[in-house]
Amino acid sequence: MATKFKIKKGDKVVVTTGRDKGKSGEVLRVIRDEDRVLVQGVNLVKRHMRQSAQSAGGILEKEAPVHISNVAHIDPKTDKPTRVGYRILDDGRKVRFARRSGESIDR
Repeated sequence: MATKFKIKKGDKVVVTTGRDKGKSGEVLRVIRDEDRVLVQGVNLVKRHMRQSAQSAGGILEKEAPVHISNVAHIDPKTDKPTRVGYRILDDGRKVRFARRSGESIDR
């Protein structure tokens, strides 16, 4: 069974370990079955693509998935890595918030 993550598509995250440590970007995709996320501009790999009718082929650079434990959410107020918590608002909505500053992440 796939687990629930506190990081969602469209979130701003920073890489905490590995060769791309310190790089940040937007989450393009969450792969729940493998506990991985695809982050824009992070963990770039080269793929050798054969020419086809639609594409020219050649060596293309694209993002590879990063394990979700190696990324941290970026605090919207301070732009530093933070943990994420949940809070229930007065109107009954459950929203995520940055534990570092208390700022709400969800709109």
